[in-house]
Amino acid sequence: MSARDQLRRAGRRLDLTRLMGSGVQLVARFGLIGLLAFVVDVGLFNLARHALDLGPLTSKTISVAVATTVAFLGNRSWTFSERQSQHGARTAYVLFFVFNGIGLAISLGCLYVSTYLLALTSPLAENISSNVVGLALGTLFRFWAYERWVFPGAPNGQFDEERDLVDALR
Repeated sequence: MSARDQLRRAGRRLDLTRLMGSGVQLVARFGLIGLLAFVVDVGLFNLARHALDLGPLTSKTISVAVATTVAFLGNRSWTFSERQSQHGARTAYVLFFVFNGIGLAISLGCLYVSTYLLALTSPLAENISSNVVGLALGTLFRFWAYERWVFPGAPNGQFDEERDLVDALR
């Protein structure tokens, strides 16, 4: 194997290691911001539902709207901060809310089935259906949507580093 081929292979290995490391970091940051938003969501849901005696769907809508704002600010400023901006903050915020609306619909669907179709109306049942099952399904959808449409693109400088490596191998 030529020295050039060895350099190419080493470059690919380094690149894969860097990409895997950044992927783990991205998921960890997303998880921490998600945990914060979860605490806001669950806390506000239970406050609105049980202290203010609002309906389950109204309580969930309010808690998700506030938690979504917290999540947007955290994801934009920390989780995906290294991504090159492909659109302004206003557009990203609108997209973020649209995808969170779909995530909310997933959570509300789980809560609706539990409350109105299965007649499981205890606080525990409401929390499991909306804050465990609904949240898990909604989170999978949101991560995919955020990475694909809200904060798309490669981390800042990644293309330049890859281009420099290719140029060095030529």
